[in-house]
Amino acid sequence: MSADGEARSHWFDDEAGPVVRPYAMTRGRTRHAAQHRLDLIAVVVAEPRADDADTDGSLSPEHVDIVALCREAPQSVAELAAELNLPIGVVRVLVGDLVDNDLVHVNRPVPPAELPDESVLRDVINGLRAL
Repeated sequence: MSADGEARSHWFDDEAGPVVRPYAMTRGRTRHAAQHRLDLIAVVVAEPRADDADTDGSLSPEHVDIVALCREAPQSVAELAAELNLPIGVVRVLVGDLVDNDLVHVNRPVPPAELPDESVLRDVINGLRAL
């Protein structure tokens, strides 16, 4: 109860406004089937058909916000979480939903183990100079 004797809802914060719990945004899910592909530096890119996301009634406001940010420029999962002020786990689930709906796709960076060795690159440069 507040100082004036009225019961206060725990779903409302005077400074923040209405509070939506992260599990409500993801419908209780903590993982998505595509989650193994969604590390922090994975880049999310909007698909051409993502222009219809604003009028799609099946998407949550958070889904629409993610699509809008990715429409402006490709965003990493970490950037999306920071921009939307949401936990990484929530963003991963929401991006997974958008991938399933073909509204975005995810580009993964090349793992360091698959990058060419520096000595190979030097040999290529030296070979080109020798031509």
